[in-house]
Amino acid sequence: MIIPMRCFSCGKPVSHLWEKYSEKVNAGEEKKKVLDELGLERYCCRALFLGHVDLIDTAARFKKF
Repeated sequence: MIIPMRCFSCGKPVSHLWEKYSEKVNAGEEKKKVLDELGLERYCCRALFLGHVDLIDTAARFKKF
């Protein structure tokens, strides 16, 4: 749903990088290049970004009243 604050495996803070990553990927840049630019070198952090599906907008439609 929402990108985690820290990587589950190594504990590196990663949530502040998500907006930059999504903007650059949506602009058409290569994912590998963007991850390298953001300084995500560990495979656990890279997998967190590559495997994340942003569903917050979908879940927000079903809020309780």
